[in-house]
Amino acid sequence: MEIAGRKKHRVKLKSEERAALRSVVDGQGSKERRRRAHILLLADDNRKDGALADASIASVLDAAVATVERVRRRYVLDGLEAALGRRPQTNRKPRKLDGEGEAKLTMLARSAPPDGCARWTLNLLGERLVELEVVDSISHETVRQVLKKTASSPG
Repeated sequence: MEIAGRKKHRVKLKSEERAALRSVVDGQGSKERRRRAHILLLADDNRKDGALADASIASVLDAAVATVERVRRRYVLDGLEAALGRRPQTNRKPRKLDGEGEAKLTMLARSAPPDGCARWTLNLLGERLVELEVVDSISHETVRQVLKKTASSPG
């Protein structure tokens, strides 16, 4: 965010930070990480030519102006690694089944169905996982997704 032509969050890199960012730009990291490093290098007030304007940086790197502003703000407020990395996702629910739980579900789905049933249903598998205390509760949709991912099918 710029206030009357002045940037609110100004990037002033130290020489060791600048060297680290150059190695990221030239290195093997993800495209997003390299782009963020390049943004910080171009937005650095300590450059010989001075910092480029956000619009110039955005056009050179084929990025949005909002991205440039966001990277600068994260560098100033949270530090270099936070500016280079992805923001943690806070809206994600934890997974019901970890790798061990998925393995138990797959083994259960490949076993013989309970007496009186011709085959396993998604609801039966979910109920059995609760009985075995693998999970507290689980929906048939979660069971379906795990089985689809592991290329297993009930029955």
